Amino acid sequence: MRSDILVNAVFWSLLTVGLYALGKALYHRKPTWWTSPLLLAPVLLIAAAVACHQSYREYIRGTHWLVVLLAPVTVAFAVPIYEQRLLIRKHWLLLVAGAAAGSATAMFSSWALATVFGLDGGLRLSLLPRSLSTPFAMTVSGDIGGVPTLTAVFVVITGVFGAVIGELLLGVLPFRSALARGALLGMGAHGAGTAKAHQIDGEVGAVAGLVMVMVGVMNVLAAPSVAKLLQWVG
Repeated sequence: MRSDILVNAVFWSLLTVGLYALGKALYHRKPTWWTSPLLLAPVLLIAAAVACHQSYREYIRGTHWLVVLLAPVTVAFAVPIYEQRLLIRKHWLLLVAGAAAGSATAMFSSWALATVFGLDGGLRLSLLPRSLSTPFAMTVSGDIGGVPTLTAVFVVITGVFGAVIGELLLGVLPFRSALARGALLGMGAHGAGTAKAHQIDGEVGAVAGLVMVMVGVMNVLAAPSVAKLLQWVG
């Protein structure tokens, strides 16, 4: 039994890392939204899981260590934030207001979508923190009665599509300042958006990282109260 679990963990871990590396190589050769490793790797993993008749529970049991690594990766975003501290100090009030507005919009829109599609119970609560980076989201999900591993799936989906749509929006909307571009990606696509922002510019990436962390902290503090309020209203 233990050997089966170990083989399962090694197989899915290697496949996950390998498909992500493949996605990065393809994206380097042809940088388009559909070759993004954040989109391509999950799609191929889902196809592999379906072909192997593996459930998400079995997959995450073998690759949970990759999720754990997200915590120190999130902390690492503090380095570029520190490097851009003068910009952040100058616009801190605007950043706080934007992060608060984005957090409220994300939580209420998640609740509204769950209501429209008839989701309730743990599934609805698991969806609520979808716009946070995974370490924050899983903490919030557990505190409000959701399923943290299910929340992680919603977070990945939000991040992947948020980064893709955010990149497209930056090409259409008249956002030219690092503040606006970084806030859009950091709020709309958390970690994936911040990684995309760093590809654009270091200053844009620093703002995105700061907004991502601010939104995470705000939601950790506010989500339990907001969840009770929404349950009472809905």
